[in-house]
Amino acid sequence: MRQIFLDTETTGLSPEAGDRLVELGCVEMVNRRLTGRNLHFYLNPERPNSEEAVRVHGLTDAFLADKPRFAAIAEEFIAYIQGAQIVIHNAAFDVGFLDAELRRLERPGIAQCVEGIVDTLAMAREAYPGKANSLDALCRRLEVDNSRRSLHGALLDAELLAEVYIRMTRGQNALVIDGPGDDVEHDETVTIDPGIDLRAFVLPVLPADDQELAAHEAALSDLDKACGGKTIWRQTLAQPA
Repeated sequence: MRQIFLDTETTGLSPEAGDRLVELGCVEMVNRRLTGRNLHFYLNPERPNSEEAVRVHGLTDAFLADKPRFAAIAEEFIAYIQGAQIVIHNAAFDVGFLDAELRRLERPGIAQCVEGIVDTLAMAREAYPGKANSLDALCRRLEVDNSRRSLHGALLDAELLAEVYIRMTRGQNALVIDGPGDDVEHDETVTIDPGIDLRAFVLPVLPADDQELAAHEAALSDLDKACGGKTIWRQTLAQPA
């Protein structure tokens, strides 16, 4: 699956009032692995920033004056996201701005270009009801290092969102776990000769050593923390015999 983690910075809060994009950041992930093929633009919004917006993202009118307009990067952006699943934190905000920019160019909205849109804010509210679910709050809860985030930045926030998403959706879809550098197509069909009596084989049992057991326990603890202590095995162990 190809996923694009996307974030924007804007001149204000309302595309209906004429606020525009000033930054667009996209991070690509394929089959839950970051590819490094990211997309990032600073944009000339063709209007002044609000003072509150500059305090958030630090992108002044002077800095943005010589940057490309959205119209100049629209084709590259649309080609990049085409057919992917888009993952956004508070998707309604970013999609509203992107759709407004596309309407100015008489282009269809984002939903018409992509496979689907996932809102991680909605996911977080379901997983952690009643708790703060901003990107910073999720980074703290899921132990994602956001120490570089002194100001909001679209590309940095998209990178952080990708890390948060991975930790929020931890799970194993197959019994085969790739090691570093593995390049195996696991969807290939494996045929076993029916004439072979598998009962003739004695499979060795390799017990885990102390280091492997400690690593396994640490991974289980991370999973338990990521889902708010709702893991079934922890609840089962806590039940009286």
